[in-house]
Amino acid sequence: MIKAFKIRLYPTKEQEALMWRHVGACRFIWNHFLNLQEERYKAGEKFMSAFDMSYLMPPLKKQEEFQWLNDIAAQTLNRELADLADAYKDFFKKKARHPKYKSRKRSKASFPTAQIIYFEDGKVTVGKIGKVKYKTDFDLPQGKGNKFTNPRISNICGKWMLSFGMDCPEEHPELNAGTSVGIDLGIKELAVASHQKQMITVPNINKTDEVRRLEKNLRHLQRSVSRKYEAAKKRTGRYEKSNNILKEEEKIRRLHHRLDCIRQNHVHQATHYFVSLLPERIVMEDLNVTGMMKNRHLSKAIGQQGFAEFRRQIAYKSDWNGIETVYADRFYPSSKTCSVCGHIKPDLKLSDRTYVCSECGAVLDRDFNAAVNLENYVPQ
Repeated sequence: MIKAFKIRLYPTKEQEALMWRHVGACRFIWNHFLNLQEERYKAGEKFMSAFDMSYLMPPLKKQEEFQWLNDIAAQTLNRELADLADAYKDFFKKKARHPKYKSRKRSKASFPTAQIIYFEDGKVTVGKIGKVKYKTDFDLPQGKGNKFTNPRISNICGKWMLSFGMDCPEEHPELNAGTSVGIDLGIKELAVASHQKQMITVPNINKTDEVRRLEKNLRHLQRSVSRKYEAAKKRTGRYEKSNNILKEEEKIRRLHHRLDCIRQNHVHQATHYFVSLLPERIVMEDLNVTGMMKNRHLSKAIGQQGFAEFRRQIAYKSDWNGIETVYADRFYPSSKTCSVCGHIKPDLKLSDRTYVCSECGAVLDRDFNAAVNLENYVPQ
């Protein structure tokens, strides 16, 4: 089983300069050979594969104006050619659009590295870059002799990250026989779950003081940028980006990235906890998230909760541990059904946060009642 890993790098100034040179070289190689492919197409010549394009690299490096490419790792450039060839294959199969030229401002700052990298003494050795400090909580294999899948270095909002795949042995721990976890996703709380009729609540991270403070700062910066754009339009008659606007837009990007990381981490911790209970199965609702997003009063809150990401993480983490993932039918009345006697309450409103059964008199939290019903769910 190949698992994906992402770790933080802490390069020196010299190593960071080399990384930026690799990013620029990959962008140049992509654009150069994309232009060559288009010229060959117009001339009626055959499409060049990655192997054919790699034959043109040595003559290109010998040209005086392109000798700087010799300072770039050969595996990096060849991997970029393979990426371009794969993009064309997806285009030919009608899986994607025609490959586009990479812009210095808008394209992702990343580059592939050689598959042979090794970790030792808190540093990772990368070809042409050297030994770069890293930090991670993962237990990575040390020393030489390890092969990794598709390692890439990218710059995300000023942070250098190394992502790669690693072959890990499949582990199927012993599950708790006859147990299930029912998870009801919501807006008030991210999730309310039932495990052996015990209530488990995952709070909404967007209601914490830290997230609210960051969102307040984000709104302030967005208004500030808007005012600067309006002032530029009055001054010059058109919208233009000054240096101050560029600086504040970079702050906005970093704030968005920080908020995304906080929410992603919260979802990871919640899904890890549910999977670590080791039930035989995990049951969730088949939510119509697209339809829910059409409600303009709730769309922002639903988007921030990340229901799709929650379900995706539960699915692959359950698969790693041999846990069955069950999705209840979209029209299954989990909230309207009494988890004690089975009576269905058709007039239950969204504003009713407490479920009161008119048959047996049971009084339950609405979300917990739905979670218990999901725990007991039997597919038809």
